[in-house]
Amino acid sequence: MAKRPLILVTNDDGITAPGLRTLISVMHKLGDVVVVAPDSPQSAMGHAITINSTLHLEKVTIDGKQPEYSCSGTPADCVKLAVNEILDRRPDICVSGINHGSNSSINVIYSGTMSAALEAGIEGIPAIGFSLLDYNWNANFEHCKSFVEIITREVLSHGLADGVVLNVNIPNLEKKAIKGVKVCRQARANWKEEFDKRTNPMGREYYWLTGKFVNMDNGEDTDEWALANGYVSVVPVQFDLTAHHTIRSINTWKLND
Repeated sequence: MAKRPLILVTNDDGITAPGLRTLISVMHKLGDVVVVAPDSPQSAMGHAITINSTLHLEKVTIDGKQPEYSCSGTPADCVKLAVNEILDRRPDICVSGINHGSNSSINVIYSGTMSAALEAGIEGIPAIGFSLLDYNWNANFEHCKSFVEIITREVLSHGLADGVVLNVNIPNLEKKAIKGVKVCRQARANWKEEFDKRTNPMGREYYWLTGKFVNMDNGEDTDEWALANGYVSVVPVQFDLTAHHTIRSINTWKLND
């Protein structure tokens, strides 16, 4: 009898987050699940890892089922600990999320959700980061389930190219209003940031980061276009940040004179 796939589940919103609980419930249909997630929210941590302090793991039972692992570190730490200390074999897939909020376009750079998936990719494990375009802690994730299951099944069936993971974003719409799934490129967009400067009662200045998301990309093949038009976006991303297309040009510079 064939072994069920071993599925590593993690996130950046913390081990009690409703999005993670939804993801776990779907993964139990597909394989044997091991959960290693942060013990507190780690949003926008990017690919941070813990090197100047200790890490702690605690076995917890949240849904009255099998024990899970709560980690004091970052999402990337969770994957590293899972692979090196917890699991007795390499996972067949790592899924991260379901994030409370968008990780489309430039947000992928800051995302703890996607950094966990990328860390798995670095380890040679097929990986997917899932996000819902709803920042509400009590967001309804029901309409995400079928898309999460289908996309995960396909990755388990076909695998992913070496060094590639998937960034999946799901619109905050009723399931019947979602038109389907589109494989896209990352939109060229960024945050126009501002700092709200204030003074506390002790007279010390402090800042709140604020900003506005600006999409400068009019293409109809982007994740932002897909999401704005009622599609689930799937963007293949890679951790090789080399700008291969510009190597030839830079090699014409007089760098060795």
